[in-house]
This record gives sequence, C-alpha cells and structure tokens, in this order.
Amino acid sequence: MRVLAQCSAAVLAVSLLLAPAPAALARPAEESRTVLPDGGQGQQGVRFATFNASLNRQAPGDLVRDLGTPNDAQARAIAEVVQINRPDVVLLNEFDYVPGNRAADLFNRNYLQVGQNRQDPVDYPYVYTAPSNTGVPSGFDLDNDGGTGGAGDALGFGTFEGQYGMVIYSRYPIQTESVRTFQDFLWKDMPGALLPDNPATDTPGDWYSSAELAVLPLSSKSHWDIPVVVGGRTVHVLASHPTPPVFDGEEDRNGKRNSDEIRFWSDYVTGGAGAAYIYDDRRVAGGLPRGERFVIMGDQNSDPLDGDSLPGSIDQLLRNRLIQDPLPSSNGATEASALQGGANADHRGDPQFDTADFEDRSAGNIRADYVLPSRSLRVSGSGVFWPRVGTPGSELTGIFPFPTSDHRLVYVDVTVNGARQR
Repeated sequence: MRVLAQCSAAVLAVSLLLAPAPAALARPAEESRTVLPDGGQGQQGVRFATFNASLNRQAPGDLVRDLGTPNDAQARAIAEVVQINRPDVVLLNEFDYVPGNRAADLFNRNYLQVGQNRQDPVDYPYVYTAPSNTGVPSGFDLDNDGGTGGAGDALGFGTFEGQYGMVIYSRYPIQTESVRTFQDFLWKDMPGALLPDNPATDTPGDWYSSAELAVLPLSSKSHWDIPVVVGGRTVHVLASHPTPPVFDGEEDRNGKRNSDEIRFWSDYVTGGAGAAYIYDDRRVAGGLPRGERFVIMGDQNSDPLDGDSLPGSIDQLLRNRLIQDPLPSSNGATEASALQGGANADHRGDPQFDTADFEDRSAGNIRADYVLPSRSLRVSGSGVFWPRVGTPGSELTGIFPFPTSDHRLVYVDVTVNGARQR
C-alpha cells in the first residue's frame, strides 16, 4: 500500500543539485543489470519481474476511467518503468481487478504498447487476472470495532471489490486451463494456522468466531499458480500479495495472516504430505508436483530483519531448500537509506536489498518485494530498479509524492533448460 514518506532536507537538496539525465536514455542501473544469456541449445533466458505499481484507485470504475485514455501520468510512468526493464513476465500488484480484463487490457493497449518518453513499446499477448478478496463483504465484524461493513470487515482489506488486485502480463503463453487459484481456501484449514487471539479473553485463538472462520479465507487477495510455457517447458508463476502486517492491535491479526500467507507458498512448493491440506478453488487438493519449475513473485510485505512482520515470516521462503534467493539489489536503495535517515538508521538489514520506500519516521525502507526461482532454474542476473538521484530513471522513482509507486520493480533473469529457443 502507498504509505506517506517523509523526505529529508538532504534528499531535496541533492535532487535539486543533480539534474537527472534525459529519461529517454534510462536503463536499469548498471550495478544491477545483467544481460540475458544468449542461451545454448535447449536453453531460454527469461526475465521475471514483480512490481507493486500502486495502480489502485479510490472507487470502482476510476481505474478504467484513468486507463481509458493514454494520458494518465502515473500509468505512463509505470509503463515506462516496465519498458526500461523489459521483463518477459511481470506481475503488477495493487492493480484494481475489473471483470472482463477491462482495466488490464486498457493498460496493455494504451500504455505498455505505446512507447513512453521515447522508450520502445512492450508487447504482452498473454494477460491473466482474476477476482480478489479485497473489498468482498464478509457480513461480520472482523476487526471487532463494533460495526459491520467497511474495508476492515471485508474478506481482504478494501473499500470495494477488487481494489488492490493484481495482474500478470506475459510474452509467453499462459496455460489458462491449468491455472490454480486459491481465493477461497479458508485460513482455519491450514494446519497450525496462526489464528489471532483476543487479548480480552482467556480462550486462545478466539479473535474470530467459528462462524467468521467458516468464511474467512487465508489470502487477503488471492494466491495464483499460473503455468507459463517457455519453449515447451512449463514454469509455474506463483503470484500473491499478503496483507501488510500492520493496521491492527495486540492480537496482530494482520501480522499473523501475513505470515501464514507467506507460509502457504512454502508448503505448496514443498508438496507431498505437508501440502495435502491445500485445496484450490476447483476443490483440487495438494501442492505442486515434485520437480516442477516455479518462480514465486509478489509484494510479500515482509523483510528478513526489519519492519513489522512476524520474525521469520519471509524466512519460510528464503530458507526453503527448493527455493533460491538471487538477492536483487541497487545502489539507489543504499543511497536513499542514507539520505532519508530516520528509522533507516536503526535497520539491521543491508539497505542495498530494499525494494520499498516507506515513511521514514517509524517504518523506513524495507525489502518487501520478491522474485524467488526454484533451484531447478539457473539464475543469470537480478536487480531492483532504483536509480541513484540524478541518474537516468530516477525521475520515475523519486520521493514522495512518488510519480509511480512507493515500491520498486524487482527482476530476476533465469535460464530455462530444455526449452526450445524462440
């Protein structure tokens, strides 16, 4: 979610003194850019990216209105970031869901397929989006504030159905008939679920009533398994956007839900008996078959060392033996941490890995966004699009109010072995 960021005087001073180079020349920062391999026989280089684009709006219909013309400044800047980095498969978080792919197709046609600021257009013939739990009325007082209705009582936080949704654009075919979604999987059905406790009672795990747990899904948006075909080989794009682990109380209901939303993918890719509890929206049970290639992508809202998520939440993925962490980085993130100061000065994590520019007084910048390939994929490069102040592209990240988003695009380049080159 977009969070107000406090800008230090140092940032403002530097941004005034260092005029950015022409935006049309912008390319991913040299320190994080690796050219995709040509690939030998049976190898295909693919760039996967995730970007919380903050293309969410305040009311239903607003996003379709804004994307219906090619003139929305934020959408143009978002498209330019995508065109600079040129991912083959990209997940956009916080993109309001509109039935019939209306918003997704408008962004593709009016922005991605139109060269922004002299960048080359990008063509994504395959698009996938689906409903989100955000804004779906639960009929219960889920936040226990004494009233029923509103964003806090929806199945996932949102003021209308589909707000803060997500969309995938791909240059490679999507096996739509094999997509698995987990929008309806109930939180209570996860063994050992971290169900929140009402601190006002002696009964454990009772923040939600049994009736509420009977309708409350684990996923605050949805979890998607999207099979993408690369040169005849399938790579499963595992997309999600767990709830921010904040905006709650002592019960930490959002922090616990965030942790379990992250855990879901760890159980899913591990498969076997440990994933037998999982069922998708077609009521097909089980996790990912052993040996399948996958890439976990999305704004996980969890940093390994800093921020408000439960300790160890993101480590459920980072320490899974089937998953590799390419550690995408940027010099721009290191620079921003030093210039902005505040909470950043007390962070334990290396700021070069940060992907989100949050409010500096109490939160600071963190690593929130991840592209995590399976160990069966060979990583050839990775990066975070966070240019240093005054360098090409820095006008697209900026400081609050951000021209694009408070998150940065994160990409990982992999080689799919056994694939036929296009």
